[in-house]
Amino acid sequence: MSTNSTHSKDLISAGVAEKSINFIDVLNFFWRWRKYILITVFASGIIAAVFSSPLFMTPKYKATHILYPTTNNSVSNALLTELNQRQKDPLELGGDEEAEKAIQVLQSSTLMNRLVKNFGLMEHYNIDPKGGMPQSQLADQLKSNISFNRTRYLSVEINVMDESPEMAAKIANGIASLYDTVKTEIQKQIAVPALQIVERALQTKRDQITDIKKRLQVLGNKGIINYEEQTRALSEEIYKAQAAGRKGKVIELKKEKEQLIENGGEYMALNELIQIEETKKSDLISQLDKRTVDVTESLSHKFTVSEASAPERKAWPIRSLIVLLTMATAFAGTSLVLLGVELFAKDK
Repeated sequence: MSTNSTHSKDLISAGVAEKSINFIDVLNFFWRWRKYILITVFASGIIAAVFSSPLFMTPKYKATHILYPTTNNSVSNALLTELNQRQKDPLELGGDEEAEKAIQVLQSSTLMNRLVKNFGLMEHYNIDPKGGMPQSQLADQLKSNISFNRTRYLSVEINVMDESPEMAAKIANGIASLYDTVKTEIQKQIAVPALQIVERALQTKRDQITDIKKRLQVLGNKGIINYEEQTRALSEEIYKAQAAGRKGKVIELKKEKEQLIENGGEYMALNELIQIEETKKSDLISQLDKRTVDVTESLSHKFTVSEASAPERKAWPIRSLIVLLTMATAFAGTSLVLLGVELFAKDK
């Protein structure tokens, strides 16, 4: 037992000694080459500072516009529907689903094409429209300078980078304004045909009611104006004639009653049908009013939380970060090269 214990302690001591020696070797390595490493690191830092200066890298400024999308998709449903029947409050802030949909609209080619046209971004980015692949160059610029993010609070963040702080703010706010316009246009792609469908249905219903009224008018020409009242009145007249013993008058009144009964069924059916159709017409008129509002009126599709303003500090390049990363890379690269030199010298 004691022999094994002693052997184990010797192995542990040897391991610790080996680690100590390796650590010391590392320190010795850096001490031996300190001048080369320091010169390389500081030289790379100076070069990085120079090349990240405005002389070589044009600074860019970042403007941010923050908005919440709304939950309303229909003006009529938001405002002209009874409160207990509304699915959503028009003043409610949008949630996760609305934020995702808003980003899809913001990234749409319709919005981006209009943005390029409104702000003359081809000229602003110095892209020659007659040069090689101008649309690809423009797409690359838009992708690198404009981004949309959903925040953890479910708002949508519009970030714009530009060499001009004023232009960055204008583009960010312009995108937010275009979001309203483009989403309204997208909704009206459905709202306009929906209005036309309701208009046609209402006209068809009006024509049907007109036909029923014409058929009732024909029956009116035959003397049927109010079937129930006329039947009751004839029955009373027949009873009085029978009581008075006027047989001729009774026969005449009975023929009149038979004629009334013959056309009375149609009159009752038409009278009931026109009431049903008038109710349907009223519903269609209500739908028409709503669809007309959806086409002619609009509500904002966003709640602006923070408008973009011209930033005072540049967002890119971050010179301190570039210098630190360059110096760290130079340190690591120089150390590896020098280590290789030593190992190569030992092998010889």
